[in-house]
Amino acid sequence: QVQLVESGGGLVQAGGSLRLSCAASARTSSIYFMGWFRHAPGKEREFVAARSWKSDSTFYADSVKGRFTISGDNARNTMYLQMDSLKPEETAVYYCAASRTRYYSKRSSEYHYWGKGTQVTVYS
Repeated sequence: QVQLVESGGGLVQAGGSLRLSCAASARTSSIYFMGWFRHAPGKEREFVAARSWKSDSTFYADSVKGRFTISGDNARNTMYLQMDSLKPEETAVYYCAASRTRYYSKRSSEYHYWGKGTQVTVYS
């Protein structure tokens, strides 16, 4: 069982930056991808970005390309999400997730382990 703990959320003005971290309790050979999702009130949970645990390949939702950067430190079992040029509509709870699926997916159903989330609030 892999436990994920997010940190780094907070309050930021529009146009500002935050860096989220996700620490995994253990590195397992069964994890192929780790990703970030967000859930805003009244909206469905949304894919943000993902990173291959094996090859460092990265994937982004169109809405965050060029502004967000996903990265990881495999030796520390940690993943990051650098968020720049934040917008008020990106206010949400951001979740870290890990997948045992061998191929990339942006569907939340393909992710098997989830953190409890960290709140990001962007004010104008």
